[in-house]
Amino acid sequence: MARTRAETYVERGSHPHWMPAVWGGLIAGVVFLIVEMALVATIGGESLWGPPRMMAAIVLGEGVLPPPATFDFGIVMTAMVVHFALSIILGLVLAFLIFRLDLTWALAVGVGFGLAVYLVNFYIFTAAFPWFAMARNGITLFAHLLFGFVLAWSYKALARRESDQQIEA
Repeated sequence: MARTRAETYVERGSHPHWMPAVWGGLIAGVVFLIVEMALVATIGGESLWGPPRMMAAIVLGEGVLPPPATFDFGIVMTAMVVHFALSIILGLVLAFLIFRLDLTWALAVGVGFGLAVYLVNFYIFTAAFPWFAMARNGITLFAHLLFGFVLAWSYKALARRESDQQIEA
């Protein structure tokens, strides 16, 4: 079976495309939030506002943790700032790791990256943020694996598009 241009596209040069890395982080961050919150509410049987409260607690302290896991504008906005700042940073890191890989390998590394982020967040950072330990579960693991996959895919797609535009110019 022949490979498509998207599958074989490999970046040239000494550094990744940085704006696709930022946008990839934002895209993957949105997908992560939607999936995590939806699965926590449906499969986990808990409030969908629990994950944002855990994120906000990094900055605001344990006092914002549930219960009650209800919507609070200030807490959710704090969570969004923390989450998307970290998503962008992770996008930049993963872009550096995969920019010379073809799509297949980039996706595999992306999933591995999602696993590494999960392990660091929920087994190492628990020393500073002990409430993360309560989110060590299949839902959170799945959301992190999906984050890494979506981050790798969106970065490669956006970097290829940026590269094509540079060639046409």
